[in-house]
Amino acid sequence: MSNHDMEKRVRPTSIGGQAIIEGVMMRGKRIYAMAVRNPAGGITIEKNEWGGIANKGIFKYPIFRGIGAFVDSLITGTKILMHSAEIAGEDWAEEELSPFEKYLQNKYGDKINDILIYFSVTVSLILGMGLFFVLPVWLGSFFKTIVPVWALGVIEGLLRIAIFLLYLFLISRMKEIKRVFQYHGAEHKTINCFESGKELTVENVMPCTRLHKRCGTSFLLFVMIISMIVFFFVRTDSVALRLVSRIFLVPFIAGISYEVIRWAGKSESKLVAAISYPGLCLQKITTAEPDESQIETAIAAMKGVLEDEEE
Repeated sequence: MSNHDMEKRVRPTSIGGQAIIEGVMMRGKRIYAMAVRNPAGGITIEKNEWGGIANKGIFKYPIFRGIGAFVDSLITGTKILMHSAEIAGEDWAEEELSPFEKYLQNKYGDKINDILIYFSVTVSLILGMGLFFVLPVWLGSFFKTIVPVWALGVIEGLLRIAIFLLYLFLISRMKEIKRVFQYHGAEHKTINCFESGKELTVENVMPCTRLHKRCGTSFLLFVMIISMIVFFFVRTDSVALRLVSRIFLVPFIAGISYEVIRWAGKSESKLVAAISYPGLCLQKITTAEPDESQIETAIAAMKGVLEDEEE
């Protein structure tokens, strides 16, 4: 089977996942299960309800539900990632607190972890906005005297995609990230195996493709492409106004991208195959072939969700 060939989906599922430190998190409609390889070599499994703002109030409706899902994924995903490091016994999870963290711990007590999670998410958002939206606008401003205004959005979009690809390539060279990418591959293989109707065993999961249309990598690429289309119609030669419009429209673009990838995950049409192809190619960077122990961990997380949520 080619790396781009998807297994025949005889049992479609809405279950998605996330690679974490030495493990995998699988999320159903109501709960998530995280499976982490602990220092003793066993697999620690924890389950919790998936809270947040998604599917509540205005966030039940198209576009807005994508914004809600994006916010929930950032906050809950960061929380799960940090907790997985504690279970896995990673050294950085046991590092001595900085003076600022000690101050927060003394002031807020048990709430310190939640505060640090929200702080981490805020910093990540600021850095992400700066790298993928502010920087392309600034670099694109050097072209405003030699191209028409309508072309600036296209140039910014191409710069944004180039920065994104360079970023993925650079982090993929890191040893720690490579292991996360292997667990990412195990997550996809396990979901593909389940959707193909096969029993969840290491032998059945191993030959499945590590690419999946509903991957977060594909979502981010959709964000890049859709932002280029949207910004093509938001035309101004003022750098300040372009910056404000780009930042202000990010949630809207994320909502559209969510709807596109949601649709792509349900359809088997040739149009969807064509639209999904670039994201699948990009997953060759963000996933890696897992070993048997990593697949066992992903299977444990998947079964943890299936025990509580029959598909």
